[in-house]
Amino acid sequence: MIEGHGDDAYRYPGIRSDFSSNICTTTSHRTLMAHLAAHPDLLAHYPEPEAWSLERLIAEHYDIDPASVIVTNGATEAIYLIAQTFRLMRHIGIPTFQEYDDACQMFKVTDDDRKMLWFCNPNNPTGRVVDSMRQKRIAKEYDMVVIDQSYERYTRQGLMAPRTAIRHGNVVLIYSFTKTYCVPGLRLGYIVAQQNLAAAIRQYLRPWSVSALAIEAGKFLLQHDELICQPDFSEARRLHELLSRLPGVSVEPTHATFMLARIEGHIAADLKDYLAHEHKMLIRDASNFRGLTPQHFRVASQTPAENDALVTAIKEYIEHRTQ
Repeated sequence: MIEGHGDDAYRYPGIRSDFSSNICTTTSHRTLMAHLAAHPDLLAHYPEPEAWSLERLIAEHYDIDPASVIVTNGATEAIYLIAQTFRLMRHIGIPTFQEYDDACQMFKVTDDDRKMLWFCNPNNPTGRVVDSMRQKRIAKEYDMVVIDQSYERYTRQGLMAPRTAIRHGNVVLIYSFTKTYCVPGLRLGYIVAQQNLAAAIRQYLRPWSVSALAIEAGKFLLQHDELICQPDFSEARRLHELLSRLPGVSVEPTHATFMLARIEGHIAADLKDYLAHEHKMLIRDASNFRGLTPQHFRVASQTPAENDALVTAIKEYIEHRTQ
């Protein structure tokens, strides 16, 4: 899906508060930018054909074999690589990230009756988490399980560890530097899987798919835990409560700092346009998630002042449109 994601501020000049992207906005990139600026030589040479040096560091971080790690051009490339490699009968719960289904549609299922489950944990857009015990049971129910843990830092719930996934032998984990370090422009993610699965995926890697700057940034970030995003979970709970009190607005339970809401009697796309044009705020119209309605929208908690302003603006929209 080329269009229809969050963070489409390019459509609305002057946005001051972006609730449409689930990514933390409070992380400073100054030290990372200074580090990259000190290495202009990276621009003059090809990167490693595969990001071996970064894969080794990730493996050391988790105390696993580097053969179980594949660095990718963002988590989205990881999704498409997995779909291309394992063309199995798929099960994808809804609503969830559309790219799982898009990737599987691109690479048709082969003559194989094995079952493959895809799920996002925490799930986008609902923020719900499948707990670790349920994950282990799921791994026994399916021939292969792909778990996208891109939002692992946006919940306090326990998720599957890389070593556990490798022991299962049929679980593939997806991770995202984008979400962990708030660097969507870098396009940097990685896969963790048992060595045989990783070797199969690796056959479909494109040479130089990860830039030299991204590789260097990844190595720097792994050595600076202070740059990991620090979501405000209590503020997210407060936003959830405030939105739930608005007349005609229902908010689903969430384990993350983002949440799925529905506005009765109105259209989310209209609410989005109103907030963008009148208040310079951006929300995610969630109507293009399979299984949702034109009334659904998603927001990610921001600062207390921004959250208060959002709730006030939505209340104003409701009152204005129902007069």
